[in-house]
Amino acid sequence: MNRSDIIATTKRFLSEEFEVSPDAIEPENNLKETLDLDSLDYVDLVVVIEDNLGFKPTADDFKTVATFEDFYQLVERKLQ
Repeated sequence: MNRSDIIATTKRFLSEEFEVSPDAIEPENNLKETLDLDSLDYVDLVVVIEDNLGFKPTADDFKTVATFEDFYQLVERKLQ
């Protein structure tokens, strides 16, 4: 999966799961604020990532994720 596939796929499932406009999911935007995530939502996020991308991120993985760009980089690392 290349970077444009990662972005398109994540925009699709994140906008559907968290009911936000795909236009709000931009690389520089804050992931937690844009998706309005609380601690329980992170559990949902892990599940949709596993279902859509085939890997299960850990809590440590999210320590370095602030923006969607950080998230895309995490996905790229995990899919290598």
